[in-house]
Formats: sequence, structure tokens, C-alpha cells
Amino acid sequence: MTDQSAAVRPTAGNTPTPRRAFRRHRTWAILAAVFVAALVLTAVLQLQPRGDRAALSTRNAAPEGARATAEILGRHGVAVEQQDSLEGTARALEAARRAGSGTTVLLYDRNGYLGREQLQQLREAADRLVVVTPRLTTLQGVGSGFAQAGVVRDGTVELAPACADADPAAAGSVSAADGFLYLGEAVCYPAPGGRGGLYARSADGRTVVLGTTAILSNRALAEHGNAALVLRTLGREQQLVWYLPGMADVAAAAHPVTLDELAPPWTRVIGPWLAFVAVLAMLWRGRRLGPLVFEPIPVVVKAVETAEGRARLYHDAGAVDRAADVLRAGSLVRLARALRLGPEAGAAVIVEAAARHLGRTPESVAAVVDDIPRSETGLVHFAERLDRLEKEVHAR
Repeated sequence: MTDQSAAVRPTAGNTPTPRRAFRRHRTWAILAAVFVAALVLTAVLQLQPRGDRAALSTRNAAPEGARATAEILGRHGVAVEQQDSLEGTARALEAARRAGSGTTVLLYDRNGYLGREQLQQLREAADRLVVVTPRLTTLQGVGSGFAQAGVVRDGTVELAPACADADPAAAGSVSAADGFLYLGEAVCYPAPGGRGGLYARSADGRTVVLGTTAILSNRALAEHGNAALVLRTLGREQQLVWYLPGMADVAAAAHPVTLDELAPPWTRVIGPWLAFVAVLAMLWRGRRLGPLVFEPIPVVVKAVETAEGRARLYHDAGAVDRAADVLRAGSLVRLARALRLGPEAGAAVIVEAAARHLGRTPESVAAVVDDIPRSETGLVHFAERLDRLEKEVHAR
């Protein structure tokens, strides 16, 4: 008697192994590993500190930043402190005043966030104020002796001091690309044939206006006399507050501005007049259109009316080419039906069949079908030739 239990014993070939299990789920394992790696990489990138990309920021090492300027000033004994708010700048100035050290404030308000009162407060608190490419509102806030005088002409690479002021005279020529010109009590680096210069200062020397950001940037600091002018302009005091205003410095209004306050004064006179003219125009156009006509729905429109309406649209728009395409397509459909070619036949097949049917060459028939009229007269002749071709095919 045989042992039947041996028939249910697993053989060595059918026993699953770890290698076979991995081969069976290899695709899913690879996808899971890729997903985990991507997740880890994304988390690492998000947790890494992001660099400062603001223009003229002392923490920005990019070409438009000013990290090199801050390091050079620091090597010459100037403590550079960057602030992003007016409140922080005021605290830094107060701390320097208590310590008995002089302070210079560099202001680069590229978006004009500060108001006139804030600028006057900043000017009074600082021993020296250096403003870089100020807007008109900023210029009016820092002092009444300054004014805008235009821009430097395209193609101007550098400008010479051309003044007796000590700092520009010692620095020499500086970069002038994309610069702005200003007027002040003392003006240096004038542009040829223009008023003002890249460097303007007040009579007491406490306020200086620089008309270019290039001399402070990492890209052009080493060119010409840029570094020398920066050191002599910003390195006079022991403490330098590098102030870049932000949205938090915008002064909040006491009450929300109404639409009436935003509108210019002339709208009070012109507005009612425009409304009156609009009412007259509506009455005029409404009378021309006439009363409404009620028709039962659905409305049946004849094919002839549709064709005539489309033809008028083509005529008004001068669409000769579009009208020729419609005539050509309709003629090919009718020729295919007459020659029993079926709806799927192409233009070349229809032309060849028509030529064979008429005993002509395919080129002569194609010259009629593929003609491109350039004017309305040519369009009429083109339609006549197509009609003649269809009649010849039907006659045979």
C-alpha cells in the first residue's frame, strides 16, 4: 500500500525563495525606492536655508547684490548692519547714539515705500544719509535742495568727477551705465550735454544722492573708481546702517480711501455729462432698431437665404480666398457625386476621374479647379468655369 501523503509534500522546485519573491515584485520595489528618494530630496531642499536675492542686499552674493561692498567696508573698520524695517533702523541708530559712535544710513527704497514724514525722521536721526537712485517722492522727503535731472545716455560706460568735491575727485571715474542724474548743492559726474550728475550732495554734506546702483553691486565694484567712491562715501562713520525698506514700512491710512477720493476732480463735471450723452445714444440707437418682433419658434430659414447671407458676409469682409474655397469644395462634392466616387474621394482623385471622363489631361482640369482668384471679378470668372466644368461632366 503506497503512502499517499507523499503526493502532497512540496517539492524543492516549488518552494518560494526570497530571490524569486524579489523578482516577482521587482517593479514595485523600484518604484517605491524612487518615490522615497524623491520625497527625501524634496524635504532636504525645503529645509535648506534660502539665500537673500534682494538687489543691493549685503547678504546677496549674486552680481546684483552688495555683499562684496559690505565685506570691504568691514575690513576698513566700518560695522555694517542691514535692516529691513524703519523700526529696526531706528533702534540701530539709537543704540549707536548711546554708544557715542557716528552713523551713516544707506537708503535704497526702489519701490518708494517710505512717506515724507518717515524720510524726514530718518534724516534727522542719522549723522549722514546716502540715498541710492531715489524716486521723486523719496527725493522730496530727504531734502528740498535735490531734484531729478534725467538719465545717462545709452552707451555711456563711465563718467569723470568734473568737480572739486573731495570724495569724487579722489575716486576718479565710476561706472555710469543705466544711471540717473540729480541736481543738488554740489554735483559731480555730470553727463555730456546734460544737467545734473550721478553724485549730488547737500550744502552741509549730511545728505548724498547716488544715481546708480552699479558702483555698489558685486558685478561692478572692482571697475574704475567704484570701490574708492563707495569707501569714501559710506566709510566716514564707524557705524553703517544698510536700510532696504519693505512693505511693512508703508504707512497705514487713518481711514480707507473712498472711490470719490481716488477719482480726479474733473470727473465731477465730466461724469454727469458723459452719462447724459450715453442715455441719448441709447435712445437714438434704440429708435433706429425699432420695436421687437415676436416670431414662433422654431424658425425655418431657407437654404437660399443662408447662402445669400453668407455671401454678403464674404463680400463685406472682402474674403475672396474664403469664398473661392467654398465654391471649390462645393464643386468637388457635386463632381464626386456625378462621377460616383463616393464621399471619401480626395480632390486629386476627383480631378483625375473628371479628366478621364471628359477625355482631357488632368492638368487642364486641375487648372480650373485649383485656380486662385485675386479679386471679386476673378471670383465670378472662377465660379463660371466651375459651373461650366460641372455641366460638361453631367452632359457626358
